[in-house]
Amino acid sequence: MSITAIIPVREGSRRLKNKNIAPFAGTNLLINKIDQLKKVKEISNIVVSSDSDLMLEMARSQGVTTHKRAIEFCDEKTKTFGEVVAHICENVSGDDILWATCTAPLVFPKHYSEAIQLYYNAIEEGFDSLVSMEAFKRYLWDDNGPVNYELGKKHVPSQQLPVLYFVTDGILLAPRKRMIEWNYFHGPNPYKYILDKRTSLDIDDGLDLVCARAWLDMDESVSQIVPYCI
Repeated sequence: MSITAIIPVREGSRRLKNKNIAPFAGTNLLINKIDQLKKVKEISNIVVSSDSDLMLEMARSQGVTTHKRAIEFCDEKTKTFGEVVAHICENVSGDDILWATCTAPLVFPKHYSEAIQLYYNAIEEGFDSLVSMEAFKRYLWDDNGPVNYELGKKHVPSQQLPVLYFVTDGILLAPRKRMIEWNYFHGPNPYKYILDKRTSLDIDDGLDLVCARAWLDMDESVSQIVPYCI
């Protein structure tokens, strides 16, 4: 089975200008991710998909495949998100697709390799895809009040709250043809690949970028400690 890793990047970025090529680890986020994926032996092909000629040229300079997207597949208005996913999958080859965002720079080669092995096992067990997530226990509210705990005498320490998850977008794995069918990058029954808080970081704004740079060389054992409020 062949795995194609896709790095989706686009020219526009609303919160952080030129986010995808922001300086990081002696290079920039895009080239950093290409370098990481090149070290994953399970990956057959790396494709950078973008509307940006500059980013596509960076990708070609690193010897990876490129996919030029028309502006309507990048402006976040003309085409739906699902249409963008299907469009990219239709224009690359490979049995399985690994979405690897460059804004998740603390997902390292060892995480991709582990996720791929777990993915194949998960498919045999009946899951339809793999999604990286961070597990957490926090007191949550909506406009009507608490949603996962009660006020007053029934209040419980956060350790006793039910485990919740949020999708990190760091690793998303599924069969290419199924992604086209779903118009999405994972199915309704994904295997949850749990990442710690450090590895789950996704750069969306300037503060996230500062955190990623600060956490790059931190002692990994520290990131395994899961602090919960009392």
